[in-house]
Amino acid sequence: MDKLPNLHQPTADICTAGQPTTDQISQIADAGFSAVINLAMHNSENAIADEGSIVCSRGMSYFHIPVPFNAPTAKQVKQFFGVMDGLKGEKVFIHCVVNARASAFTYKYLTLKNHMDSKQATSPLLEQWQSTMSDAWKELMCLSLDEIEHAND
Repeated sequence: MDKLPNLHQPTADICTAGQPTTDQISQIADAGFSAVINLAMHNSENAIADEGSIVCSRGMSYFHIPVPFNAPTAKQVKQFFGVMDGLKGEKVFIHCVVNARASAFTYKYLTLKNHMDSKQATSPLLEQWQSTMSDAWKELMCLSLDEIEHAND
């Protein structure tokens, strides 16, 4: 797993990274993860067309929440929070293409739902990216828990 792009493990049960290869999906399962959440688009660079079936064949649950990089929404964050809440206590691997989307969504979850310290929840990639984020991502990073929970109600 150490060769996964931009790997970050903010807690014992949560790990984020960029797109894994098919072999790395097996390593993720071998490391004890029980679920994979994919935030990349189905046609993203290096996407694995049958990733869901590969993940499931390794005994893990698979959740795909496609987040367009240029247009993330509070509704997608709300959906992510729902999946994460349902997986509480399980070891969860979250990825996108390079770990930008995964880092941002996981940061929001850890700080708003788990009350984790901002510094601990920030991946190295997120720290570097924050100063150059698009307005859409800056807005997402400023969302309150109430705004997320009531997205598109």
